[in-house]
Amino acid sequence: MAAPNIVFILTDQQRFDTIRRHDCPWMKTPHLDRLTREGMSFRQAFCPGVTCVASRAAMFTGQYAHNTGVYSFDAWSHQRTWVHDLRDAGYFCVNVGKMHLIPRDDPGGFHDRVVVENPASMPGWSGSGDDDWGKFLNMHGLTRPSWRRDSDPAWRDKFQGLAWEYEERFHSDVFTGDAAVGFLRKHRSPKPFFLEVGLPGPHEPWDPPQRFIDLYQAADWPAPVDRDNDFTKRPPQHRAQLEVMAPPADGPWRHDSCIDMPKATAADMEHLRRHYYASVSLVDEQVGKILQALDETGQRENTWIIFSSDHGEMLGDHGMAYKWLMYEPIVHVPLIICPPPAANLPVDTETTDLVSLIDLGRTVLDMAGVRAPNRLEGISLLPWITGGARTPRDYVFSEDNYQVMIRSRDWKLVHYFGQEQGELYDLKHDPHELVNLWSDATHRERRVQLQLAILEWLGTSTYFNAPAKHRRGADRARRWPATTPHLHGPFPADAAPPVRL
Repeated sequence: MAAPNIVFILTDQQRFDTIRRHDCPWMKTPHLDRLTREGMSFRQAFCPGVTCVASRAAMFTGQYAHNTGVYSFDAWSHQRTWVHDLRDAGYFCVNVGKMHLIPRDDPGGFHDRVVVENPASMPGWSGSGDDDWGKFLNMHGLTRPSWRRDSDPAWRDKFQGLAWEYEERFHSDVFTGDAAVGFLRKHRSPKPFFLEVGLPGPHEPWDPPQRFIDLYQAADWPAPVDRDNDFTKRPPQHRAQLEVMAPPADGPWRHDSCIDMPKATAADMEHLRRHYYASVSLVDEQVGKILQALDETGQRENTWIIFSSDHGEMLGDHGMAYKWLMYEPIVHVPLIICPPPAANLPVDTETTDLVSLIDLGRTVLDMAGVRAPNRLEGISLLPWITGGARTPRDYVFSEDNYQVMIRSRDWKLVHYFGQEQGELYDLKHDPHELVNLWSDATHRERRVQLQLAILEWLGTSTYFNAPAKHRRGADRARRWPATTPHLHGPFPADAAPPVRL
């Protein structure tokens, strides 16, 4: 069989509990449901960073933030990604939509790009002039909706939820979906292709066309997790995040993303959730158009499809919105991988083994039959689909500004650097993370165990990636002892990395 095509659909800020067939009956997601039928759902998938850039940089470089230095809105376009490895192996690589490369217009290993950034991004943000979506709006005499806080006197009361004000074809998600379909219908090449479709939604503002909002008139979704806005048992960053994002009582707003969560009512939260779920359904429709194009062009037969999101969204849980912290609604993301029908592999399956989006680099290269360079951390997820030998993870990790998370199947710890306070949750008995056990003396041994596991992970990962940092060859093997600690398993000297990182 010829080398397969690979389509990677990556949304922005989509929670794990937003797909109808993933036990979410309130969702209207027929096309994502189709993906679950045609592939494997990784029901315990986690992001390596809790902001857009941090997560995407880790995902595409295949290295965690402590190795790349990308913890927030930091430049990372100069770093080698596994897209470069695909390109060098003969793949034609295209990005349509959001990648969040910084600087924005860098190729990032792609042969061609149609650049779309956040809807509210200023035209010159980290790039030269407007992005391709902004130019499309300009060519039709329309203004990018970047200043709603100034143009809409009721913006404070809308909690980022409104109906799209232009024709549907001008929405950034629709523009991205149409551009992806255009590529699939027009591309003709003997080379296999890798297509990254970066759908901007459901990142705020939640502004789908009205017909999607109308799908969610009955508020039959779960209410937000209620913690009575008690911040006394949370690290101080939680209250700070809430206050930083709230609009000022007077004076100019800092940005369009301000959201007045401290004053939100139950009606406000219903409004917020309705528009968020409607935005997911808008994204779902774009997925459907991409699948239809693959079907009608005959390319689906030999195409792998990956669907995921860079991180989740609080959506009113714990009285908060957006991301930046390590709660489950943020770090837990959807992940579906669909094999080519021609491969005749099992479909409509799922696993609850812990996996990380840091694993996607090795997974994609494995799909392509390309040897993964040693600089890539993570593991290939292909054995889960093909039935090959696999070693499930003990832990997944996520790191961002000043914090690092370690999560096992039943426990989560969040360590905040430079302070005594942190978070420890017994997820088996407290899945909504309502009781912080960090200072509970009866769980001190568990806390220390997880902190030591973080130390082991950080030290091992940093050592492993040192060659890439001092330019002595990103593919240079590191020497490992014959048997490494339980976190990794046995590895011979001069081997690939400890695959359970």
